Amino acid sequence: MAEKYFNRQEAQELLPIIEPHLEQARQQKQRLEALEADLARAVSRLMLLGGSYPPYAELAGKKAEHDKVVAKLVELVNKIQQTGCVVKDLDMGLVDFPSLLRGEEVYLCWKLGEERIGYWHRIEEGFAGRKPLDDSKSAELPPPSPRVQ
Repeated sequence: MAEKYFNRQEAQELLPIIEPHLEQARQQKQRLEALEADLARAVSRLMLLGGSYPPYAELAGKKAEHDKVVAKLVELVNKIQQTGCVVKDLDMGLVDFPSLLRGEEVYLCWKLGEERIGYWHRIEEGFAGRKPLDDSKSAELPPPSPRVQ
């Protein structure tokens, strides 16, 4: 069970708050992947060259940057999730908002670049099970509720 359930309006109002954090998190993830690839190449070179002298300063700098990027990425994802929504996929920019639809716990689903919350899916279905939120059904989503602390 979620700490908080969102109706469509509440989720929609959060988009301008979470969108910049999500964009930054995606950039940090891309930077992290590039650093990890650099470090993996360096390890491969060391293994191929045997006892050669490794560039310790360069590797230490990349490792320090890696750790810094990881910390920033965790911070950004935590900022998003502190609102009560769930980051599902950074590469796609997917965020879910727990909600209730006809008494069933579901997710309102939003993808970075979409102008509004227009989809929902059952918890076990994920993104592939997205269904359009029809305006007549959106009234069935719960009214605004205070966040449970």
